Amino acid sequence: MKRLLSAAFIGTALEWYDYFLYGTAAALVFNRLFFPELDPAVGTIASFITFAVGFVARPVGAAVFGHVGDRYGRRTALIITVVLMGVSTGCIGLLPGYGTLGVWAPALLAALRFLQGVSVGGEWSGAMLLTLEHTPREKHGSYSAVPQLGSPVGTLLSSGAFAVVGMLPDGAFYSWGWRIPFLFAFVLLLVALYLRLRIEESPVFRAMMADAEQNGPPPAPLIEAFRRAWGRILIGIAAAFLGIGGFFLLTTFIISYGTEQLGVDKSVMLNATLVGAAVEIVVLVVCGRIANRAGPWKVCVVGGVVSVLAAFPSFWLVDTGRTPLVVLGVALGIGAISIPYAPIGAVVSGMFPENVRYSAVAMSYNLAGVLSGFVPLVAASLLGLSGGRSWSAALLLIFIAACTAVGSYLAGPQLRRRLGHDPSKRHETSKAIA
Repeated sequence: MKRLLSAAFIGTALEWYDYFLYGTAAALVFNRLFFPELDPAVGTIASFITFAVGFVARPVGAAVFGHVGDRYGRRTALIITVVLMGVSTGCIGLLPGYGTLGVWAPALLAALRFLQGVSVGGEWSGAMLLTLEHTPREKHGSYSAVPQLGSPVGTLLSSGAFAVVGMLPDGAFYSWGWRIPFLFAFVLLLVALYLRLRIEESPVFRAMMADAEQNGPPPAPLIEAFRRAWGRILIGIAAAFLGIGGFFLLTTFIISYGTEQLGVDKSVMLNATLVGAAVEIVVLVVCGRIANRAGPWKVCVVGGVVSVLAAFPSFWLVDTGRTPLVVLGVALGIGAISIPYAPIGAVVSGMFPENVRYSAVAMSYNLAGVLSGFVPLVAASLLGLSGGRSWSAALLLIFIAACTAVGSYLAGPQLRRRLGHDPSKRHETSKAIA
């Protein structure tokens, strides 16, 4: 169990490190190196469009790796995803800029971002299911927070890497310094692959394979998931929206907003996201434990409401431009949206039957990811329409948080229907799964 949890956490952290690097670079670097012919504001929007490409690719990865995970094993899918992510991220660090390749430079950048998205499309769901299908159901609130810790740790690693290379002179930073964090992905790939190869397959999947040997292979899992559970997939999309979309609003977008609109130094904005990631780690651990007692879906509802209340104060603090208040504003916003992020894996996975679970969970989470990928772009566009006023971005955060609160509330009856009301029955089910 310790080996499983360590591999789920560390492997996911390395995967998110690779993925989040792109978001930071999209806010600081890519508009200058790959879209130099455009106006700076338009170049930022173009950079965020390539950022969104990774999210458009995520349902593709969900379909591919959902099928692999439901038919050939959760472990097999996770090994493939980490290799794909490490190679595509490292190649971004090798990619020449617009001055060398012309229009091929942004085209290749978008293609590599697409491959990142395909990888992430199967990563989160596989890591979450492998964790929860090994552990007792009454502990799913806290155990579901373990893979989630990979997100803030990945943020700390990626933002920390950019904070270090950001201390270089601008000429060196924009010439070669920004490439170092991407090239380091090749090293991290070896670590992640070693960990993934040592993971044992899920007992739930082994039971599914034993049943398939007697009764024949089940129908195509993705088609079966949409046929039997399309309503629950929609609920899962809404419930997961804040943890992804809100996060990128308060990291990727806010870095760009602070540096481009407010004139805050990039090191201040990067350090603010580092503090926010540290706050997120604490919130995930605490709220995961609370979810064991109160119920995961209830924690997600509360987190959505808290995020609605924190939206305007977070942006007001950032608008001051004063370093301590900027850091406080980013930390407040990230801390609020981390409340529902802690147990969301238990909420989404608990709604679906085992034989289509990987496909259904992956599609729910990654369709939410598609919407989330456009959040920085939508926020930048709204900012332009509002004359650079942050209230437009705060309203967007409120909308996203309300979606998660409503989706999590609707997930409650689905979870009760699947688990039943009898605590002893839940315990027996937990022992059977474990």
